[in-house]
Amino acid sequence: MVFGRTGGSATVHVRLPFADRAEAGRVLGELLVPHELADPLILALPRGGVPVAAEVAGRLGGPDRPAVMDVLVTRKIGYPPQPELGVGAIAEGGEPVFDRTLLDRLGLVEADLADTVARERAELDRRVRAYRGGRPLPDPAGRAVVVVDDGLATGVTARAALRAVRARHPARLLLAAPVGAPDSVRMLAAEADEVVVCAQPAAFRAVGQWYRRFDQLTDRDVTRLLEGRRA
Repeated sequence: MVFGRTGGSATVHVRLPFADRAEAGRVLGELLVPHELADPLILALPRGGVPVAAEVAGRLGGPDRPAVMDVLVTRKIGYPPQPELGVGAIAEGGEPVFDRTLLDRLGLVEADLADTVARERAELDRRVRAYRGGRPLPDPAGRAVVVVDDGLATGVTARAALRAVRARHPARLLLAAPVGAPDSVRMLAAEADEVVVCAQPAAFRAVGQWYRRFDQLTDRDVTRLLEGRRA
């Protein structure tokens, strides 16, 4: 499957599936270049967004120094009987965001998920400590910020991330991903100043279907990719 996307005066051809997240990040970086982002802050959604963002930061930085990159930690809020079904998400520094249509369909209210939210907050805090130690999240106020993930399925995690960043007053807020479900991309356009997605295939079931290699990453993988890229 081949998509053609225009970036400035050049056309970037996207062939799916991507080989891996690194290749996807290189293609995404090319699409972001024409946006002319001065000293951007790249915030990756771990774990899968980190190798994508590492390539983006390399492309958007100068010849000797990549753009500043860090993680914005998020956690999915799962439906308790079926945890892989995400009914919401939470990002560090933000409040939980829920898919209210899905909650209604499942007969749930937010209070029913209080225990789940508490567990995910605890895991979120653990990952913040693992990835950044005692360092705070870089201040996005007044900066161009690019939130990067490896794909947009339901979009609820990206929405939580964007709202957490927006509350800290960036000058410009972009969401970037190699691939996204068309409905989710349209929904997220209301949350960011710009959404940059390489491909929006109609037959979208899961992010992993658009990668030949879609390995599960560890905390160690994340910290290794962040080395030398922080402010």
